[in-house]
Amino acid sequence: ELSPVMMAALITGLRVKKETIGEITAAAEVMREFSTKVHIADKKHLVDIVGTGGDGSHTFNISTCAMFVAAAAGAKVSKHGGRSVSSKSGSADVLESLGLNINLSPEAIARCVQEVGIGFMFAPNHHPAMKNVAPVRKELGVRTIFNILGPLTNPAGAPNILMGVFHPDLVGIQVRALQRLGAEHAVVVYGRDGMDEISLGAATMVGELKDGQVSEYEVHPEDFGLPMASNRTLKVETAEQSKAMLMSVLDNQPGAARDIVMLNAGAALYAANVADSIKAGIEKARAAIESGAAKARLVHLIALSRQLAA
Repeated sequence: ELSPVMMAALITGLRVKKETIGEITAAAEVMREFSTKVHIADKKHLVDIVGTGGDGSHTFNISTCAMFVAAAAGAKVSKHGGRSVSSKSGSADVLESLGLNINLSPEAIARCVQEVGIGFMFAPNHHPAMKNVAPVRKELGVRTIFNILGPLTNPAGAPNILMGVFHPDLVGIQVRALQRLGAEHAVVVYGRDGMDEISLGAATMVGELKDGQVSEYEVHPEDFGLPMASNRTLKVETAEQSKAMLMSVLDNQPGAARDIVMLNAGAALYAANVADSIKAGIEKARAAIESGAAKARLVHLIALSRQLAA
């Protein structure tokens, strides 16, 4: 047990000297060991879609919206997330505003994955260490090693991941940490306009782990036939606004919000090995939105979460 002052000093010190792959991997292994796990028997096509947050872009919850789309297109999503640390609305905030019960037991979450193809794991419920650190992180208000560790410590042990990071250096670091941690297929992304998602506003740096090998490359929205758009159009101030934008995407309203969700859900489907390229994934994502299947997953997940909480 560290005092809040010591904890703040430690996490700030790590941040200033820059965390190494070794430190990140070791810390992630310890957090995984002590976490409250969600047991999912069949991990085929199981993926986490997660951002480190801390990108300061204050966009709506793109990865949260993408999880409904990816699930409707054949992936199983075990999403690990929390409340906002430095954004206007964290995944837990927006899901709660949609009516989801975010405090389900590990068994109930496993059932959600089995029945709906989506389970949301609220980080503080699965990582006792995170609970103690949460107030310190909130008060520091800056990104810390925990922004980096959260995405590496999926309590369901998802072997595949689409991870957005807040700094270009983290693309190579996180993909190699995932390699050491035994991930199967990982796609780590940083939008050159500063987004921790695949961006419509600029090229995106990608670090990919596949078949044990790491490759690094760049993608551009126009590679996929999507028009460029500034992320300014995706900005929100509150969880309510984020919810409205998320619903507009699931209601198939054309525009940058829908495009960026299709792009990121497409990459998640590629990471989950449901699609054999990001481009093919985008087409599956488009179909899942247009058919209403993605919105149906949202409705089903909310209903089941309430039923299981009763």
